[in-house]
Amino acid sequence: MDLSSGILDEALERLHTSGPEFEGFLANHGPMAVEALVRHGQAGSVHRWLDHYATKLAEVPSPQETVSDADWRAALGDPRRVTDWTAYFSRLVAERPWRDVLAEWWPRLLPGIAGAATHPVIRVGHVVRTLLEDGEEAPRVAELAHALGYWAARHTTLPVTVHPAGTASPDEALAALPRIADQRVLPLDGLAQLPGTPGWTSAADSLRVPYEDPDAVREQLAALVRAAVHRYLDHGHGNGVLMVHTATAPNAVLRTLPALPRELWAMSLGAAWAASAAITSVYGAGEALPPLEGAGTLVPEDVFERSARHGDEHVIKMTDTALDVAASAADGDDRALAAAVRAQRLISAVS
Repeated sequence: MDLSSGILDEALERLHTSGPEFEGFLANHGPMAVEALVRHGQAGSVHRWLDHYATKLAEVPSPQETVSDADWRAALGDPRRVTDWTAYFSRLVAERPWRDVLAEWWPRLLPGIAGAATHPVIRVGHVVRTLLEDGEEAPRVAELAHALGYWAARHTTLPVTVHPAGTASPDEALAALPRIADQRVLPLDGLAQLPGTPGWTSAADSLRVPYEDPDAVREQLAALVRAAVHRYLDHGHGNGVLMVHTATAPNAVLRTLPALPRELWAMSLGAAWAASAAITSVYGAGEALPPLEGAGTLVPEDVFERSARHGDEHVIKMTDTALDVAASAADGDDRALAAAVRAQRLISAVS
């Protein structure tokens, strides 16, 4: 990623003057989208994209009460405390290496991966990728504090417990998941239906997790990301926007693994799977769409450029993950690229 222009850091600094949500509960996707745009050669469009996107963002919420090492549990999952949480993590990353902070807090936050429709963990994944691969400039470390603070404030556990201990591949496990009865709901209302959905727990528990082999865990997590991207191509039309997170959330966890102690990898796969499975059941379509037509020859750079022109933040993020999947395959992955094109068609372009 070419960071010589400083555009990513400038964009992050701009975004840190706004709150993590707007219109009550919609996530600020700016930090995730601008990171993907810069990474895939679209840095020149970042400030123009942000000029448009920033018009709907909200101010930073007022602080309530200081979060401390002694009382943080009382503030966990309280969205009113999001600014308090951001200040807390800003202090931590100023005093300690960011990887130490992440390693300490990852297992505390992971059970709440479903919070805010998984946007906090996705935001963490984008900035951790940049910190690992592109340097630890101050705006990026600050972005980690903002992302972790958002996660802590929106920490939400699933209403079901998932213990994946089966033999199924991600493709098989995703295909076996039953859908909830009423999918025309907001995320939390959809998740609340999971305990009463016949067969959901057994299907969710069917995934194979190689608990004793961290390298195999990483491979299985990559397979989950690939399977979720492929499934979006055929079943993403149940909700074109929210089904994006079935792939981008586990990919965020995959991006974060190299910064984490290996003993945390298996639980990370389990949490990523639970989140992806839950969203699949809440919003996945029952009938598959016919094969994509009229997409032409799919070249990763061209597909991303089209997504950048499209302008929707979910399309940008989905394409970013689809390109990861395609890059990980020796001969590329046309189904992954086609899933990105599907997102371009399912989600309205920014006008």
